[in-house]
Amino acid sequence: MVKQRQAHYHFTAKANQKTLLEDISFYFANVIREPDHTTLDSPDHGRIETRNIWVTTQLNEYLDFPHVGQAFMVERISYNKKSGKETRVVAHGITSKTPDLATAEQVLQDNRKHWSIENSCHYIIDWIFDEDRSRISKGFGPENITRLRRFAVGLLKSKGVNNVTQKMRQLSFTPRRVLDYLKLTGNTQAISAA
Repeated sequence: MVKQRQAHYHFTAKANQKTLLEDISFYFANVIREPDHTTLDSPDHGRIETRNIWVTTQLNEYLDFPHVGQAFMVERISYNKKSGKETRVVAHGITSKTPDLATAEQVLQDNRKHWSIENSCHYIIDWIFDEDRSRISKGFGPENITRLRRFAVGLLKSKGVNNVTQKMRQLSFTPRRVLDYLKLTGNTQAISAA
C-alpha cells in the first residue's frame, strides 16, 4: 500500500502490538544520547510541556513490519505550575517515512497531529454516540459498533463537514436524508448543504 498509493503511515506501538513495542522500547532503553529534537510549549492551562524525540533507522531491517522508514521514541514531560508536579509519558512508534522524507522534528509533528486526530474522534464518538454508556457487550459487538461509529464520523468528515454533531442531528431526524446526503440512491433528492 505504501508503494502502490505512495502514502505513508505513522503508528504508535501499543500493548496490542506487544513484540513491536518491546523491540522498540528495548532499543531506546539502551541508547544514551541527546534527543534528536526538542520542543517546549508555551504555558497552557497552567502547565508547561516539553517533548523530546529520538529517531533511528537501526531497526528498519529487524522489525517485523512492512516499509519501516524510522522507529521513534517520544518523551512528554509536563510540569503543572500550580501543584509543582511533573509527569513523564513515553511513547514508541514507527513511520514509513525515511530520514530524507521526514526529520526528527517532522516525525514529532506527525505524532502530535496523530493524537489530535485521535482525541477529536474520541470526543465526537463519546459526545454523539454516548459510547461510554453503550450496553453492547457480547462477542464482537462492541468492536463492530465502534468501527461503524468511526466510519460514520470519518465519512462525514470526508464530505467536508466541520460540525459533525450538528450534521448527525440533522440526518438523524429522517433516515432518507442520510441516503440523499451520501448520494447512495438512484433517485437522490437535492438537500441543503447546511
